[in-house]
Amino acid sequence: MTTAKPARAKSGILPRDIKLNSFQDLGVRPRTLENLARQRLVTPTPVQQEAVPLLISGQDCVIQSPTGSGKTLAFLIPLSEMLDGHQQSPPRALIITPTRELATQIGGVLNRLDPRLRVSLVFGGVGYQGQINQLRTADVIIGCPGRLVDMAQRGAARLGAVQYLVLDEADEMLDAGFAKDVENLTERTTKRITPLPRQTVLASATMPDWVAQMAKKHLNNPGRVTVAPPEEADLEQGLISMPKAQKVAYLSQLLQQSASTIVFHRTKHGARKLAHDLTVLGHATAELQGNLSQAARDRAISAFRKREAKVLVATNVAARGIDIKDVTLVVNFELPDTALWLTHRVGRTARNGAKGRALTFLSEDDGEKWRKLRRDGAPELQFVDAGRLLSTGSMHFVAGAPISSAAARSGGRDQGPGRGPSRRPGQRPGGGWRGSRQGQPSGGRYSSSRPGI
Repeated sequence: MTTAKPARAKSGILPRDIKLNSFQDLGVRPRTLENLARQRLVTPTPVQQEAVPLLISGQDCVIQSPTGSGKTLAFLIPLSEMLDGHQQSPPRALIITPTRELATQIGGVLNRLDPRLRVSLVFGGVGYQGQINQLRTADVIIGCPGRLVDMAQRGAARLGAVQYLVLDEADEMLDAGFAKDVENLTERTTKRITPLPRQTVLASATMPDWVAQMAKKHLNNPGRVTVAPPEEADLEQGLISMPKAQKVAYLSQLLQQSASTIVFHRTKHGARKLAHDLTVLGHATAELQGNLSQAARDRAISAFRKREAKVLVATNVAARGIDIKDVTLVVNFELPDTALWLTHRVGRTARNGAKGRALTFLSEDDGEKWRKLRRDGAPELQFVDAGRLLSTGSMHFVAGAPISSAAARSGGRDQGPGRGPSRRPGQRPGGGWRGSRQGQPSGGRYSSSRPGI
């Protein structure tokens, strides 16, 4: 769905019934078409069909589009068309992103699209001097708000000649507390050292008040492109109820069924410990969290993409923006703080028509947290028979509720009064998995004497 009609440079507004079946139809130069063709990119996605002509015409634009829709190329193709190769001048384009991984990913896409442009990646976790050297000759700066403000205050990042400004994943930058820094950087681009105007793109999956105010304040009569999320017919999703002490052992069994899994933890320390535990249990595991150096984070993503690691244990840093194909399973080992982050996590699987599965673990401390997420808009999910999932690989849904603290202390034998429906002896609330051998595949690593491992 679109809320604005795309415009073509020098040709006004296109009628809505005109189908743009190729990048050539969008008004893209032959050089750019050749670079796209080398990557076997011929047919634009819906967001590219709408946004590229509008941006090539010089209009500001608000893009509301889900991750995986082709949004990055939608704003990079017009950037390449505008800058038209390297020039000896202050930076002419600035792309602000919430995470280092997303900045690196966008830089890679731009390098393949237009290798003539000199790109400077600016974010924390690495030394200053190399970034300062790159900034001296950069056409395009791609970076995160904190380090960008630092570089601007040092005089290393001159933003007064920026002709093309992109605020990518604006809602996540708000969630991460970057609103003040983003405002600072945007204001710096208004202190012009060139007569050329600034074109601005704001891209966001959602439109909270701050993002809407940013668009109103900093964009000039923007066109709006809205692409609805794809249908999730190929996504299986459910809840698994079990005592906290059994979560790692159950996860270890579950991972044997998946070729590529992202496991989300709420904290950096928890992600590190869980990655260590899974490695000890024999799983090829990579770790991605904010305390790692940039080099370590890059190695983790590379190992997971190449399938050298079948499991990526991560905090929310991996929940948005990072393009990793063919993730077959997402596990919410710990609940996120908001329903929106749950959506972003689950969105790592079942992408672009592929099948995927997402499972959310609930333990004795999670009942109220889950109810809060539901009030905030989390989807209503059914409980999965956890033992049957391990033994057959199929998701069989059952009635249930999160296990109570009393049930956890008693080894899962009782939910407490009023906590859930009656069940057969040996059945975990909601079909959950317990410390007995019932429902456990032979040769499994689980042992009731090893809680937490």
